[in-house]
Amino acid sequence: MRRALTLCLLLTLAGCSGGPATPGETGGESSPALGVTPPPPAQGQAEISHQQEERSTTVLFLGDSLSAGFGLASEEAFPALVAKVLAEQRIAIQVINAGVSGDTSAGGLARLDWLLRQQPDVVVIELGGNDGLRGLDTEVTEQNLRRIILRSRAAGTQVLLAGMQMPPNYGVDYQRRFAALYPKLAAELAVPLIPFLLEGVGGDPALNQPDGIHPTAAGQKIVAQTVARHLAKLLQ
Repeated sequence: MRRALTLCLLLTLAGCSGGPATPGETGGESSPALGVTPPPPAQGQAEISHQQEERSTTVLFLGDSLSAGFGLASEEAFPALVAKVLAEQRIAIQVINAGVSGDTSAGGLARLDWLLRQQPDVVVIELGGNDGLRGLDTEVTEQNLRRIILRSRAAGTQVLLAGMQMPPNYGVDYQRRFAALYPKLAAELAVPLIPFLLEGVGGDPALNQPDGIHPTAAGQKIVAQTVARHLAKLLQ
């Protein structure tokens, strides 16, 4: 299992990575209005419930090939599946899938301002895996992710951070430092954290495509359940 997980993480995202490094890549989140007479209690409750059913939350998925659903139809990628899972819980969201295969934390940071113009309510940050696979300094990755979080919050957006892990052949020290940067940021900035995005999927041949790289449609469903569970907590 450990060897399979290693192969999966070595190739996942990196297989789609490419292009020049993005600049900045070194070494590579009522009360009724005054004067308004509230409706009778029963009618008011009915109207509020109706509004809650119709209201949806815009969720931006800022990620790499995992969010993009490499090798699959867009509706099979986990961002689209998360919307279906939450709909079953009567939580309506509108998805903006900004997953780009091969993207790094610096690449996500570079395109963040443009994406924030769409005024998402929540940004799910699924980045950093390619940084690790390229062996970039973990301090650089941490700095880029911190800036993404802070810029998103400055725009009035809530944040959900998805953690990743590196295989042991990158060295125990690097592996530990990389894995630690996500909970460190989550604690420092009080950000909800998905400990490991590929929990239950990474390293399982039955849940990955024939290339052994990206999750199959079944694997994406498991990832969607993981993300939906954490996103539901944030939205509720």
